[in-house]
Amino acid sequence: MKNNSCYLRDDLSQAWVGQSIFDVVAELDGEIFRNKEGRRTLRFELDGRSYFLKYHAGVGWLEIFKNLLALRLPIISARNEWQAIEFLQKHGLDTMTLAAYGERGWNPARRQSFVITDDLTDTMSLEWVGEQWQQRPPSFASKQALIRKLADISRVMHGNGMNHRDYYLCHFLLDKDFEHSNSFTTDTPVYLIDLHRAQLRQRTPQRWIIKDLGSLYFSANRVPLTRRDILRFMKIYSGMPLRKLLKTQQPFWQQVQQRADALLAE
Repeated sequence: MKNNSCYLRDDLSQAWVGQSIFDVVAELDGEIFRNKEGRRTLRFELDGRSYFLKYHAGVGWLEIFKNLLALRLPIISARNEWQAIEFLQKHGLDTMTLAAYGERGWNPARRQSFVITDDLTDTMSLEWVGEQWQQRPPSFASKQALIRKLADISRVMHGNGMNHRDYYLCHFLLDKDFEHSNSFTTDTPVYLIDLHRAQLRQRTPQRWIIKDLGSLYFSANRVPLTRRDILRFMKIYSGMPLRKLLKTQQPFWQQVQQRADALLAE
């Protein structure tokens, strides 16, 4: 069933038939990953399947004002996450699979919301994979394919109006099978996760693009990348021949470098 504020996939709808979905998710037990500031994140099992829940009970006015005073947009709902998942799926990018979501309440400080996704089991982060390359370098073809994949994901996301705001290698997941084969192609799924701070617009402002790309570059600081690897990413992301890119986009990429350097200095 689906409407403007609530969606339940058939498996969960049948399991919780006749119950208030908001009461159910508020009481769900499982492996807790976060439980503070009105937000609870946990993994739970139901009928032999594993799911991930992010539940927002309402952050309170104090938390909202604290974020605004720090010039940060407060996260008051799980709506960001499910809309970002739908956006990525619409544009053919790998991400989590929605099982349920909902939102109720007009008061932003007390608004209840949740998002449930299928658990991405048997996966590992690209941050871990990249660090392993120091001892076990990938093949040239695998490295090229992974750089192309990340550049394409970034280009499609930014080009269609989304920025992530936590755009680090740890938020990309690969199937664990890759650990044994160490062989990557452009068809290998790479799942982008942790979307609760994502922003969606008609057009992504350049400053947010720079922040995303700088964060990604910063998070790859322990990955053995060559200058040629970096130029390859820039070329694929921009869709320009290298000579034109270096002539017309050098100030942009210098700002990306400066963002990465600033994060390294923190």
